[in-house]
Amino acid sequence: MLKQHTGGQKMPRRRRRRMSLAAQYLALQLLIILVVLFAVAAISVAESSQAVQRTEGRRALSAAETLASNPTVRQLLPQAEPGTGSALPSVAEAVRTISGSSSVMLATEDGTVVTSSDPALVGEPLPLGESRVMEGRAWTGLISTGGSTSIVAHVPVLNDDAQFVGIAVVGRDYPSVGERLVQATPNLLTYLGVASALGIAGSLLLSRRVKRQTLGMEPREITGLVEHREAMLHGLKEGVIALDPQERITVINDSARQLLELPPDCVGRDLDALGVEAQLKEALTQTHSGPDRLVLVGERMVAFNRMPIRSHGRVIGSVTTLRDRTELSSLEKELGATRTTTDTLRAQTHEFANQLHTISGLIQLEEYDEVVQFVEGVSRSRTQLYDDVTTRVSDPSLAALLIAKASLAAERGVKLQLSPDSQLGRMDEELSRDLTTVVGNLVDNALDAVRSIPEATVAIHLQEEPEEVHVTVRDSGPGIDQDKMEDVFRQGYTTKSPSSEGGRGFGLALTRLVCQRRGGDISIRNDDGAVFTARLPKRRSRS
Repeated sequence: MLKQHTGGQKMPRRRRRRMSLAAQYLALQLLIILVVLFAVAAISVAESSQAVQRTEGRRALSAAETLASNPTVRQLLPQAEPGTGSALPSVAEAVRTISGSSSVMLATEDGTVVTSSDPALVGEPLPLGESRVMEGRAWTGLISTGGSTSIVAHVPVLNDDAQFVGIAVVGRDYPSVGERLVQATPNLLTYLGVASALGIAGSLLLSRRVKRQTLGMEPREITGLVEHREAMLHGLKEGVIALDPQERITVINDSARQLLELPPDCVGRDLDALGVEAQLKEALTQTHSGPDRLVLVGERMVAFNRMPIRSHGRVIGSVTTLRDRTELSSLEKELGATRTTTDTLRAQTHEFANQLHTISGLIQLEEYDEVVQFVEGVSRSRTQLYDDVTTRVSDPSLAALLIAKASLAAERGVKLQLSPDSQLGRMDEELSRDLTTVVGNLVDNALDAVRSIPEATVAIHLQEEPEEVHVTVRDSGPGIDQDKMEDVFRQGYTTKSPSSEGGRGFGLALTRLVCQRRGGDISIRNDDGAVFTARLPKRRSRS
């Protein structure tokens, strides 16, 4: 029963504990130390082998030269036979004993061993290996015989006539790999201890530094944070762009890239390299007061809010949020048009009310002939205004705008004139809309310029050419300062006082944008007042 009860339960799976960042650094450091120690051990053994070979080779060569120069050897070796006589073995053994060598041999000129410390080699051919002693040259090197390796020196034996008569051979023991490794072990253990201590200390210091720089987060936590940031950043409808002090883009989401018309690889590049316009660059880099700074980006009206980024009391960059206010600006313009229409109607109502009061007074005075003359005069004046506009301007939208502006100008005490030589036919819908925008903004700007000037005038000249339309608006105001003629077309620039009605400084900027969008332009000069001349091609540029 107990077995069945316990067997039916599932043991909870224990989560595998991951190594911390410090443990990973420590393990990696120790692995590197071990690899380095193995490499050092191999290099130490190789260097030890070369040192042994050099030292023992010199000793063997010195003993062989001593044996070869012995007078007894030089005299007896040419006639010696293998295994006969005792003088040569005695001399050879004496040299071996004095030099501490492991083997000594004497061989005739044909390489036959006549005496050796190893009796088994007497009468056998001398193992030469790579030796060039037969050419009369001394040689040292390694030779393996009987499964063992020795450092051997070969020295030619010369008689009194300097003729080659035999070979003196001295060999010394060569330590094995194990013996050389055992000799190097104390030093290697010392190296291992010192390197391990340094590696552990360095790993702990490095891990603490990394912990401080990563705010105590592990790599998987940093990865999750980056993933969440990217998902949140690109999920925002508002645009977000961050710059470093060198004006390089460090972060940008899809909305900001689309609003600013930047390429997909813009991150890491500076604004100059991306060809950002001066007005847009100023909005992204210059500190400005007030929220929702409006900037024209292409054909969009974008609101910018820039905030500096600070770390430890110093500025390390900036972040700017962007919102597309094109639709809102369109509504504002429609509201402005409605307000203009309301003002026009109000002006006309005021004018008609005065005229009705005059007619009422004349009737009460029973001046009926004067009433007829007054009504005919008002009718002629109104008809003349309509006729002056409609006979010269065939486009209905623009004609209606000019009539409305004339009433508004009359209320302000400004005389609005359409030049007698103006001539404009019916335009297509797009050009008509652009002309209405340009003429409306230029006339409003002129009316504002002569607001406080008595007997002010605003003159309009419209001229249709085969390929384009010219619009000239002249006012009798004070004109524009020569050094500010280019500033008036800059977004946000205005000489008017701030108003609660909305943003200022966009009328002339929009006018230039409309002209340039069609492939035209607008210019300004002073001639007893400001003179604006706009040029709009009939066919919109597609470049």
